[in-house]
Amino acid sequence: MNLFKSTSADESNRFRHNKLVEKCKSFVHNSIHNVKLATSVATCSALFLATPAVLANENSDSSLQTMYHVYVDGERIGSINDTEDYQRLVDEKINEYTKKYESLNLMIGQDVQLIPERVFQARTKTEETIEKLDELLTIKAEAVAMRFDDETVLFVEEQETAEQVLRDFKLQYVSEDELASYEEGKEDKEYSVNPSVGETEIQEISLSSEVEYEYSLAHPSDILSKSEAIKMLKLGTLTEETYSVDAGDVLGSIASKHNLTTNELLELNPDITEDTLLQIGQKVNVTAYKPTITILVEKVTKVEEEITFQTETKEDSSMWKGDTKIEQEGKPGKRIVSYEIVEQNGQTIKRKILEEEVVEEAVNRIVVKGTKQSTSRGTGNLGWPAVGGYISSYQGNRWGRFHKGIDIARPSNYNILAADNGTIVSAGWQGGYGNTIRINHNNGVETLYAHLASIDVRVGQTVAKGQKIGVMGTTGNSTGIHLHFEVYHNGKLQNPMDYLNR
Repeated sequence: MNLFKSTSADESNRFRHNKLVEKCKSFVHNSIHNVKLATSVATCSALFLATPAVLANENSDSSLQTMYHVYVDGERIGSINDTEDYQRLVDEKINEYTKKYESLNLMIGQDVQLIPERVFQARTKTEETIEKLDELLTIKAEAVAMRFDDETVLFVEEQETAEQVLRDFKLQYVSEDELASYEEGKEDKEYSVNPSVGETEIQEISLSSEVEYEYSLAHPSDILSKSEAIKMLKLGTLTEETYSVDAGDVLGSIASKHNLTTNELLELNPDITEDTLLQIGQKVNVTAYKPTITILVEKVTKVEEEITFQTETKEDSSMWKGDTKIEQEGKPGKRIVSYEIVEQNGQTIKRKILEEEVVEEAVNRIVVKGTKQSTSRGTGNLGWPAVGGYISSYQGNRWGRFHKGIDIARPSNYNILAADNGTIVSAGWQGGYGNTIRINHNNGVETLYAHLASIDVRVGQTVAKGQKIGVMGTTGNSTGIHLHFEVYHNGKLQNPMDYLNR
């Protein structure tokens, strides 16, 4: 039976009682974030007991029972007989997390209100209500939110931890000494940046976003340790994205479009290698971490740099065209340069010269270049194409095949000489001959020089008889250092011994 009767007097009392209930509910809602039964609930209970309707209908309250209406975030979900049932559930939930999160101050994350009511007979659904509470209630912990441009990025346990996270994040990109020196300098109004040679000083350290600290509640698993918070600030969050290969795309261009290196792109796509032939329309993973915030470090550094010397060329008509000699060796100069450098998360994005001073001028390298032209027509008498040496193999059958020329070995030095005046018609690699030079002597005769270690002439160049054209070697199919020498007349192979004039 309900406490209130259906009489006019009782209706008046009931109205006053209901108004008091509403006031109490409002009081509890404003007073209790997580239920504090010892104060707010007790106060409401006392208010209910003092209701005139109760006093009018009962001389004693010994026959009345107290029930509790349960509200979660302002919505009624049921009723219970005793606050102990609720407290037991809360204790169980908090104890479940306490073992794992010992250092955190844990509490219920929802706004729970227990509104008491005195009745003759309490008709509650305690078990059903507790089950609903078990599903609805979550555990939260007191934390400090680090907010960047009004957006909460991460939670840590205390503000001291948050401040240390921000400091250690800066130390990812500047040294402890640099940061300390910068902070001390900022306190000095007359502080100016003027490093000595070989030194760097910090001019400014700034973050890309404003940072605020705010006390908050968070799920215990969302509260990060200092090292975890620094890593999150540095790496940021993953942005998943795929790219469809277009005509003309290569790995490098795709990586560049998405601010990745080629190696990072390959790591995101294990099935692709540097040799993979990309197909138009092929999907490529370009997922990458986007930093939460960036740190800009402005530095001034003073360094001594080398000034590269220039090469100056002079012409000499007494030297054969194609020949050169060094008249003066070059010597680098020195200069002192002050740079302003701006780094973003450790990567240089700006480098500007503030001032420079040349302390030692560079000395130019002087190269003398011959301009003397030789006739391109041969004399008809071929000179010995090496500096000394002997014929180690003549023209003829050798090892089951025909040997087209002669081999000259063991010279005094390894210079190869033009057998006569002529024009270079080929100079480069030629299969089994290795490095090869062919000279047209413009009189029907051509000579060939094979197995060279290096070539000193170019196609189209005119050379004189006896002029150095290369260095003897063992390139191509060769069993040792020697010169293979062939002679042709009107395109037909000749025996070199019929032409050589020793």
